[in-house]
Amino acid sequence: QVHLVESGGGSVQAGGSLRLSCAASGATVSISRMTWFRQAPGKEREGIASIIFGKTFYSDSAKGRFTISQDNAKKSTYLQMNSLKSEDTAMYYCASRSPNRGGDWWSIETYNYWGQGTQVTVSS
Repeated sequence: QVHLVESGGGSVQAGGSLRLSCAASGATVSISRMTWFRQAPGKEREGIASIIFGKTFYSDSAKGRFTISQDNAKKSTYLQMNSLKSEDTAMYYCASRSPNRGGDWWSIETYNYWGQGTQVTVSS
């Protein structure tokens, strides 16, 4: 089992920045890809950034503003969010999946480990 805990959410004004962290524990050798998802009220959960073996992937909404990174020694994954907009307001989740689970990085159903989420609120 893999346990994921997010932190770093909060309230910020539009144009500001936040850095989210996701700490992994447990059977972390079972992790291949790490991905950040978000879910705004009334909307579907969407993948916004993913990292695997140092290679990064972003949704169109995140490209150019968000940066995903990892510290393998700390078993942590980060999401640096800059130039935040009100539409970035959402609950943010980190997720991981076992190496035997393939599929598109943004496909929610391919992930078998999820954190509890951290709220990000951007006021305009």
